[in-house]
Amino acid sequence: MHSETKLLAGGMTMLSIATSALVVIPYITVRDIKAPESLKPYTSAELRGRQQYIANGCIYCHSQQPRAKSFAPDTQRGWGRASVAADYAYDSPHLLGTMRTGPDLFNIGARQPSDQWHLGHLYQPRAYVSASIMPSYPFLFETKPQLESGDIEVKLPPGYAPPGQLVVAKQEALDLVAYLKALNHTYPILESAAAPASAVAR
Repeated sequence: MHSETKLLAGGMTMLSIATSALVVIPYITVRDIKAPESLKPYTSAELRGRQQYIANGCIYCHSQQPRAKSFAPDTQRGWGRASVAADYAYDSPHLLGTMRTGPDLFNIGARQPSDQWHLGHLYQPRAYVSASIMPSYPFLFETKPQLESGDIEVKLPPGYAPPGQLVVAKQEALDLVAYLKALNHTYPILESAAAPASAVAR
């Protein structure tokens, strides 16, 4: 009985230490961080697009967290500065990602500001990046022999549109593109905002 009490006490102690190190201390470190002045809340279209991003599994192949120069060559890859906690002030849940089958999307809105590029890339990625292994999302589009009022046609490279048909973006595709374009974190950050992120990294 005495050894069981010691075992239980030891287990509870280790659980308390782990909870403090992995939950409590990180929370205290970032809880009071304010959103950067240039970071705006998502619009309704961008929020719908964010749901499309989640529903279509984009998070499984793309991260949204460029690392510091001391950790990885993400800056040299053109992905922008390292992210800090304040960059995610309006994100719930956070879509940091766990792997990079595709490039990091933290700043894809700055790297690719064209609606047409994003729409075409969603319809057929290999029309833009020949070696891409990204799946296409044709169900986010429809084909028509001619445009109707309000339709947004996707201008694809020659040979990628169905013969005699026009590719038109559905609202889901437009919303997803709105979200991707909102991923533009090129604004400057204050040292105070960067400090907690580096503290957590250590």
